[in-house]
Amino acid sequence: MIALIQRVTEAAVAIDGDTVAAIGPGMLALVAAEPADDAQRAARLAERVLSYRIFADDKARMNHSACDAERAVLAVPQFTLAADTRRGNRPGFSTACPPDRARGLFDDFMAALRSRHGIVEQGVFGADMQVSLVNDGPVTFWLQA
Repeated sequence: MIALIQRVTEAAVAIDGDTVAAIGPGMLALVAAEPADDAQRAARLAERVLSYRIFADDKARMNHSACDAERAVLAVPQFTLAADTRRGNRPGFSTACPPDRARGLFDDFMAALRSRHGIVEQGVFGADMQVSLVNDGPVTFWLQA
């Protein structure tokens, strides 16, 4: 599984103009599944997202995770992260997990997040979402499990 994480001062997901999820300071995680992924990889990615140290300590060094810093996490399913972009000018999606399996893996990822961290929001799988954020830093990392 793949997560593109960004440290944010705020982030939100809207569908048809209605906000369905929002956080203040924390982390936005865009999440995609690949065909070889399973529940174990979903749990491992959730662990990595929550443990990745992107928040500043008292010396302004990135030494705190979302759990350490008690920061919110907004997870958004985004299959396009798994696109094959090695050739041409149009992405291919044969490298992305089929939607029915990907939905279950995203649910596994969310369950693992929620079991370890209490400040979690999520986007809606398969919806046409408008994601807004203010990237803090900017700080952005690509994680795989």
